[in-house]
Amino acid sequence: MMCTKKELQFSIFLIYALAEKWKKNPSDVYHILNNTRILDDYILVCYDTLHTLGTEYLVDDITEFAKEKGVRI
Repeated sequence: MMCTKKELQFSIFLIYALAEKWKKNPSDVYHILNNTRILDDYILVCYDTLHTLGTEYLVDDITEFAKEKGVRI
């Protein structure tokens, strides 16, 4: 999926925030988000809404979504 520069920057920001929370390497977090389609089907699709929310809320929301998809964090 093609994305804008702002969407890319936001995605990178989230990957690093999740990596810190999950105590994982950012590349591992990227692979998790990519393999579960959370990156393309949620983060990028819902960018207009998500980028207005706070970091803690976003990290918690995406963590719960990943768990629902079977990711062990």
